[in-house]
Amino acid sequence: MEKDKVPQDKSNLTKNNVKELLYATDENGNYTTTLSTGWEPKAIALSNSIDEINERIADARQQVLNGEVSPIVYFMEVNKMDLTILASYVGFWKWRVKRHFKPSVFAKLNDKILQKYANTFEISIEELKNSITK
Repeated sequence: MEKDKVPQDKSNLTKNNVKELLYATDENGNYTTTLSTGWEPKAIALSNSIDEINERIADARQQVLNGEVSPIVYFMEVNKMDLTILASYVGFWKWRVKRHFKPSVFAKLNDKILQKYANTFEISIEELKNSITK
């Protein structure tokens, strides 16, 4: 793409006055760098992704309130993690973390285990246990 044709569409990046560095060709056909405020298709895809994440967070919150899953699931979604990532952060096997998703198992976890989750989510044990129901 030629430098003067690099898209400058409004996007989520423009809200924070952020520009993206792109490669383009100059008038001599040589590659150079240039800044772009965004590209509409990319902005739409990013917006859709954010909407999906927010939907997953809302679903996880409702599942916790319904007693279907433990708060770990909610905070995992809020922190944009999946089971594999969370397990690696807390240092437990995936099957063990998945077991902690059960409210009955979560209720029996000791403070040492809860602290690992709290540290990972950068919250207190108290917030991990009670912040969703408030």
